[in-house]
Amino acid sequence: QIQLVESGGGEVHTGGSLRLSCATIGATRDYYKVAWFRQAPGKEREGVACMTDVGETTYYADSVKERFTISIDKVQRRVILEMNDLKAEDPGVYYCATDYGTSDGDSCLTTASMLSWGQGTQVTVSS
Repeated sequence: QIQLVESGGGEVHTGGSLRLSCATIGATRDYYKVAWFRQAPGKEREGVACMTDVGETTYYADSVKERFTISIDKVQRRVILEMNDLKAEDPGVYYCATDYGTSDGDSCLTTASMLSWGQGTQVTVSS
């Protein structure tokens, strides 16, 4: 059984940085795609960054381009999200997601494209 465990959330001031990590436990082979999503109170879950072809191609939501970076630590089997210049619109619960299936373009930013999900880690940005 695959488990995804996120960590690294917390509270930062506007302009600050956080590094989220997602441990993938129980995976028997490399995922085709991995992603980070976030959900703010009262809003739908949205994709912020994803990676396909086992790290060959990355996609980002327009709102986080140039500020967030998704990466994979294949040795430790972790999915990383580096978040810089955090803004007032970035808070929410951040979820890691993975899937073995293929996908086209930036469809990995959609919740329907992902099979396995973590429990989430809270990110708060204060002014």
